[in-house]
Amino acid sequence: MGTGSAPMRKRTVRNGMRLLLAALLLIILASFYHAGISDLFSFSPESELRFYSLGMFVAAAIGGYGVVLATFGLVLPANHRDDAKIRIVPLFFAVLCAIAFFFYLFVRSFTSSIEEEPIRPGTTITI
Repeated sequence: MGTGSAPMRKRTVRNGMRLLLAALLLIILASFYHAGISDLFSFSPESELRFYSLGMFVAAAIGGYGVVLATFGLVLPANHRDDAKIRIVPLFFAVLCAIAFFFYLFVRSFTSSIEEEPIRPGTTITI
């Protein structure tokens, strides 16, 4: 190791954390906002289920690759391409904020009540 070089591959860790952040955001979209997205794009119920399933699968694949990439970046020694200007801490805090936002939405999904539209006059109810 030369002078001024980092003990890890910062560029690899940063790319792995970017993939992990993308996976977290995709999980949040697919888990909590799939109904809004399906309404926006006029998906059928089957297409909404397919969007959810595919979103979870792609998020798992991207997240798994991101974790492996970040782990290899932490374990492998630095090379000449690693720059001292590469900062990992802001991206780390972004990942932590995404995790906190996921758990906030998760807890809120249990504690909030379902808002139903009031029945309009003249609407028949089938029991």
